[in-house]
Amino acid sequence: MTTLDRPLLAEQEAATYAGWFSCLAEPTRVKLLHTVATATGAITVGELTHLLGISQSTCSHHVRKLAEVGFVRVRKEGTATLVSVNPSCCTGLPHAADAVMGMLAPRPCCPADVPQDVTVRAMDPADWADVRRIYGEGIATGHATFETGVPSRKTLDAGWLPDHRWVAEIDGQVVGWAALSPVSTRECYAGIAENFVYVGEDHRGRGIGKALIRRQVCAADDAGLWTLQTSIFPENRAALALHHQAGFRTLGVRERIAQHHGVWRDTVFIERRNDTV
Repeated sequence: MTTLDRPLLAEQEAATYAGWFSCLAEPTRVKLLHTVATATGAITVGELTHLLGISQSTCSHHVRKLAEVGFVRVRKEGTATLVSVNPSCCTGLPHAADAVMGMLAPRPCCPADVPQDVTVRAMDPADWADVRRIYGEGIATGHATFETGVPSRKTLDAGWLPDHRWVAEIDGQVVGWAALSPVSTRECYAGIAENFVYVGEDHRGRGIGKALIRRQVCAADDAGLWTLQTSIFPENRAALALHHQAGFRTLGVRERIAQHHGVWRDTVFIERRNDTV
């Protein structure tokens, strides 16, 4: 038996979403809504009838059902009936799907099962050689970054937030690192950062990433950063799993976002929201 650590979906929300999904449980109605949503402006019932190859009475029936739940708006203009999409449903319907699938439910702060033999501390100047070495080991996997060569210390130093650089040690040896980078110079985005976590090739699978990301997200929360985000290759399943354990959620896939060694590649765009801000 599974015990939930968060409240169930509210009865009213469940009823509302059920009504929405029930309305769309008809293929012609789905096609009609899609046609209206992708039109450049309001479209007449007559045009919809022609485009969908259905009778006017059938079209009017489906338009009425869509209007009842708020997916479309209907207005008269002379003898014509004009149908347009309700802009609110463009965000409301995806929100409903996310709510039902638990994507909007409270998420874990960070991994709890951190190994006891890993120490995470602030990065200092003596760590740069190890940091760049581990970065290179990540690049060598082909699934860690679009970078094809290790950036210089100067480049990394200029790009990372000073108070959000960490290294992980085992028996005094640096075995991983984590850092945050601002996503914009605009003041309104000052609380948003991109996160990076790298573990040395000989120490993967030992929970070092968990220890690093735990310190990273806790420090970010304490500092008042409200969103952490990153893009991960779909093939990097370990990184995706690690981030999900730390409260990140998947926002979507950015298809063919950039080339890597001459090949167009997708990335999974994920973020973590600090709900206390």
